[in-house]
Amino acid sequence: MEPLTLTTDRLLLRTVGPQDTDAVHAACQDPDIQRWTTIPSPYLPEHARGFTEQMVPDGWANGSMFTFGLFLPSGDLAGMLGLTMISLGVGEIGFWCAREHRGHGYVTEAAVAVSRWAFTHLAIDRVEWRAEVGNTASRAVAQRVGFTMEGTLRSAVNNKGVRRDCWVGSLLPSDLSLPSTAPYLPARPQSGAPVAGRPATP
Repeated sequence: MEPLTLTTDRLLLRTVGPQDTDAVHAACQDPDIQRWTTIPSPYLPEHARGFTEQMVPDGWANGSMFTFGLFLPSGDLAGMLGLTMISLGVGEIGFWCAREHRGHGYVTEAAVAVSRWAFTHLAIDRVEWRAEVGNTASRAVAQRVGFTMEGTLRSAVNNKGVRRDCWVGSLLPSDLSLPSTAPYLPARPQSGAPVAGRPATP
Protein backbone atom coordinates (compact mmCIF):
# COMPACT_ATOMS: atom_id res chain seq x y z
CA MET A 1 0.00 0.00 0.00
CA GLU A 2 1.18 3.51 -0.76
CA PRO A 3 1.43 5.76 2.32
CA LEU A 4 -1.47 8.14 2.71
CA THR A 5 -2.22 11.29 4.64
CA LEU A 6 -5.12 11.86 7.02
CA THR A 7 -6.22 15.14 8.55
CA THR A 8 -8.07 15.98 11.74
CA ASP A 9 -9.21 19.30 13.14
CA ARG A 10 -5.72 20.05 14.45
CA LEU A 11 -3.31 17.52 12.95
CA LEU A 12 -1.75 16.31 9.76
CA LEU A 13 -1.19 12.55 9.96
CA ARG A 14 1.41 11.40 7.46
CA THR A 15 4.16 8.86 7.10
CA VAL A 16 7.64 9.82 8.25
CA GLY A 17 10.84 9.70 6.23
CA PRO A 18 14.48 10.79 6.32
CA GLN A 19 13.45 14.43 6.73
CA ASP A 20 11.91 13.53 10.10
CA THR A 21 14.79 11.50 11.52
CA ASP A 22 16.17 14.27 13.72
CA ALA A 23 12.72 15.09 15.16
CA VAL A 24 12.05 11.41 15.94
CA HIS A 25 15.46 11.05 17.59
CA ALA A 26 14.94 14.18 19.69
CA ALA A 27 11.46 13.15 20.87
CA CYS A 28 12.63 9.66 21.81
CA GLN A 29 15.21 11.02 24.24
CA ASP A 30 12.30 11.39 26.68
CA PRO A 31 12.84 8.90 29.55
CA ASP A 32 9.09 8.17 29.70
CA ILE A 33 8.97 7.12 26.04
CA GLN A 34 12.00 4.90 26.55
CA ARG A 35 10.51 3.40 29.71
CA TRP A 36 7.02 2.61 28.51
CA THR A 37 7.58 1.68 24.86
CA THR A 38 9.75 -1.01 23.35
CA ILE A 39 12.11 1.38 21.53
CA PRO A 40 15.82 0.84 22.23
CA SER A 41 17.33 2.58 25.24
CA PRO A 42 19.54 4.53 24.85
CA TYR A 43 17.90 5.67 21.62
CA LEU A 44 20.65 6.52 19.16
CA PRO A 45 20.60 8.39 15.82
CA GLU A 46 20.96 5.10 13.95
CA HIS A 47 17.80 3.81 15.61
CA ALA A 48 15.87 6.83 14.34
CA ARG A 49 17.32 6.37 10.85
CA GLY A 50 16.38 2.70 10.79
CA PHE A 51 12.84 3.64 11.83
CA THR A 52 12.23 6.44 9.34
CA GLU A 53 14.20 5.02 6.41
CA GLN A 54 13.46 1.30 6.65
CA MET A 55 10.89 0.17 9.20
CA VAL A 56 8.20 2.71 8.33
CA PRO A 57 8.39 2.46 4.51
CA ASP A 58 8.69 -1.34 4.65
CA GLY A 59 5.57 -1.54 6.82
CA TRP A 60 3.54 0.48 4.34
CA ALA A 61 4.93 -1.42 1.35
CA ASN A 62 4.05 -4.89 2.66
CA GLY A 63 0.89 -3.90 4.52
CA SER A 64 2.16 -5.07 7.90
CA MET A 65 2.38 -1.75 9.76
CA PHE A 66 0.86 1.64 9.02
CA THR A 67 2.77 4.43 10.77
CA PHE A 68 1.70 8.05 11.01
CA GLY A 69 3.56 11.03 12.39
CA LEU A 70 1.31 13.49 14.20
CA PHE A 71 2.22 16.93 12.85
CA LEU A 72 0.93 20.30 14.03
CA PRO A 73 0.23 23.18 11.60
CA SER A 74 3.61 24.59 12.67
CA GLY A 75 5.28 21.46 11.29
CA ASP A 76 6.32 20.23 14.75
CA LEU A 77 6.16 16.50 15.40
CA ALA A 78 3.70 16.01 18.25
CA GLY A 79 3.79 12.23 18.36
CA MET A 80 3.75 8.93 16.53
CA LEU A 81 1.04 6.35 15.97
CA GLY A 82 1.24 2.96 14.33
CA LEU A 83 -1.25 0.24 13.47
CA THR A 84 0.32 -3.21 13.17
CA MET A 85 -1.56 -6.12 11.61
CA ILE A 86 -1.48 -9.03 14.07
CA SER A 87 -4.06 -11.43 12.59
CA LEU A 88 -6.83 -11.54 10.01
CA GLY A 89 -9.00 -8.46 10.53
CA VAL A 90 -7.17 -7.41 13.71
CA GLY A 91 -4.70 -4.56 14.14
CA GLU A 92 -2.81 -3.41 17.22
CA ILE A 93 -2.43 0.30 17.85
CA GLY A 94 0.57 1.89 19.50
CA PHE A 95 1.50 5.50 20.09
CA TRP A 96 3.65 8.01 21.90
CA CYS A 97 3.42 11.76 22.40
CA ALA A 98 6.34 14.17 22.55
CA ARG A 99 6.75 15.53 26.07
CA GLU A 100 6.18 19.17 25.16
CA HIS A 101 2.89 18.38 23.40
CA ARG A 102 1.19 16.28 26.07
CA GLY A 103 -2.08 17.27 27.66
CA HIS A 104 -3.73 18.57 24.48
CA GLY A 105 -5.54 15.42 23.33
CA TYR A 106 -3.52 15.07 20.12
CA VAL A 107 -2.99 11.31 20.41
CA THR A 108 -6.65 10.71 21.22
CA GLU A 109 -7.65 12.72 18.15
CA ALA A 110 -5.21 10.81 15.95
CA ALA A 111 -6.19 7.40 17.32
CA VAL A 112 -9.86 8.00 16.53
CA ALA A 113 -9.01 9.11 12.99
CA VAL A 114 -6.70 6.18 12.27
CA SER A 115 -9.14 3.67 13.75
CA ARG A 116 -11.95 5.05 11.58
CA TRP A 117 -9.71 4.75 8.54
CA ALA A 118 -8.77 1.18 9.45
CA PHE A 119 -12.39 0.14 9.94
CA THR A 120 -13.52 1.65 6.65
CA HIS A 121 -10.52 0.97 4.38
CA LEU A 122 -8.58 -2.03 5.71
CA ALA A 123 -11.35 -4.57 6.43
CA ILE A 124 -10.34 -4.46 10.11
CA ASP A 125 -13.01 -5.41 12.61
CA ARG A 126 -11.00 -5.15 15.84
CA VAL A 127 -8.29 -2.75 16.96
CA GLU A 128 -6.37 -3.89 20.01
CA TRP A 129 -4.54 -1.67 22.47
CA ARG A 130 -1.93 -3.10 24.79
CA ALA A 131 0.24 -1.36 27.36
CA GLU A 132 2.44 -2.51 30.18
CA VAL A 133 0.58 -2.56 33.49
CA GLY A 134 1.22 0.79 35.14
CA ASN A 135 1.20 2.87 31.96
CA THR A 136 -1.77 4.89 33.11
CA ALA A 137 -1.24 7.67 30.56
CA SER A 138 -1.62 5.25 27.64
CA ARG A 139 -4.64 3.64 29.29
CA ALA A 140 -6.30 7.06 29.72
CA VAL A 141 -5.85 7.78 26.00
CA ALA A 142 -7.33 4.40 25.05
CA GLN A 143 -10.34 4.96 27.28
CA ARG A 144 -10.95 8.42 25.83
CA VAL A 145 -10.88 6.91 22.33
CA GLY A 146 -13.52 4.39 23.40
CA PHE A 147 -11.56 1.19 23.96
CA THR A 148 -13.13 -1.41 26.24
CA MET A 149 -10.68 -2.69 28.83
CA GLU A 150 -10.65 -6.48 28.66
CA GLY A 151 -8.17 -7.48 31.33
CA THR A 152 -4.53 -8.23 32.08
CA LEU A 153 -2.33 -10.60 30.09
CA ARG A 154 0.49 -12.20 32.03
CA SER A 155 4.01 -12.01 30.60
CA ALA A 156 2.61 -10.67 27.30
CA VAL A 157 5.09 -7.87 26.63
CA ASN A 158 8.84 -8.16 26.16
CA ASN A 159 10.29 -4.77 26.97
CA LYS A 160 14.06 -4.68 26.48
CA GLY A 161 14.52 -8.31 27.41
CA VAL A 162 12.17 -8.36 30.40
CA ARG A 163 8.76 -10.00 30.15
CA ARG A 164 5.99 -7.97 31.76
CA ASP A 165 2.25 -8.11 32.27
CA CYS A 166 0.10 -5.87 30.08
CA TRP A 167 -3.37 -4.46 29.92
CA VAL A 168 -5.42 -5.20 26.81
CA GLY A 169 -8.41 -3.40 25.36
CA SER A 170 -10.37 -3.45 22.14
CA LEU A 171 -12.17 -1.05 19.85
CA LEU A 172 -14.81 -2.37 17.43
CA PRO A 173 -16.41 -0.58 14.47
CA SER A 174 -19.69 -0.37 16.39
CA ASP A 175 -17.91 1.64 19.12
CA LEU A 176 -17.47 4.38 16.51
CA SER A 177 -20.95 3.85 15.00
CA LEU A 178 -19.49 2.07 11.97
CA PRO A 179 -20.52 -1.25 10.40
CA SER A 180 -18.35 -4.36 10.63
CA THR A 181 -17.03 -6.00 7.48
CA ALA A 182 -17.82 -9.45 8.91
CA PRO A 183 -20.84 -10.47 11.01
CA TYR A 184 -20.20 -10.33 14.75
CA LEU A 185 -22.03 -12.68 17.10
CA PRO A 186 -21.24 -11.79 20.73
CA ALA A 187 -21.13 -14.67 23.22
CA ARG A 188 -24.26 -15.38 25.22
CA PRO A 189 -24.42 -17.24 28.57
CA GLN A 190 -25.02 -20.92 27.92
CA SER A 191 -28.19 -22.53 29.23
CA GLY A 192 -27.59 -23.64 32.79
CA ALA A 193 -24.38 -21.64 33.11
CA PRO A 194 -23.92 -19.60 36.29
CA VAL A 195 -24.92 -15.97 36.02
CA ALA A 196 -23.98 -13.05 38.20
CA GLY A 197 -25.82 -13.12 41.51
CA ARG A 198 -26.99 -16.72 41.20
CA PRO A 199 -24.78 -19.61 42.36
CA ALA A 200 -24.59 -22.74 40.24
CA THR A 201 -26.81 -25.61 41.33
CA PRO A 202 -24.89 -28.79 42.12
